[in-house]
Amino acid sequence: MLTNPTGKITQGQFSFLPELTDAEIGLQIKYGLSKGYAWSVEYTDDPHPRNTYWDMFGMPMFDLQDPAGVLMEVNNCRKTFPNHYIRLMAFDSTRGIESVAMSFIVHRPANEPGFRLDRQEVNGRSLRYTTHGYASDKPENQRYSK
Repeated sequence: MLTNPTGKITQGQFSFLPELTDAEIGLQIKYGLSKGYAWSVEYTDDPHPRNTYWDMFGMPMFDLQDPAGVLMEVNNCRKTFPNHYIRLMAFDSTRGIESVAMSFIVHRPANEPGFRLDRQEVNGRSLRYTTHGYASDKPENQRYSK
């Protein structure tokens, strides 16, 4: 059974939907701002499922109230890192802690090589699985270049 018919990395919200347009991204940003969330832009060339710490592009936008400003940061990140994954993160600080309320990918490299699942038999016929990203076979910053 094929569980991911898109063949794309599926992290965060909207992963199985078609790519969001900038207008749709702007609506999500507007929704987050109406809830009092602060937005930040992050990027990586290693989207391994356990890689939760992506690099930050600029500073979190705690005081920004205009969706156009967040989209401007996204577009600057797209220009700077055209062959990386870029995601938006919305932080909710209403309880005195910074917790992620929304997270979704807004840019992908043209080529997504995907992952391989390595299976290893260990003690007592137990199975151990490891996820290996095909992109990580190349050096950093060369993973998605053609």
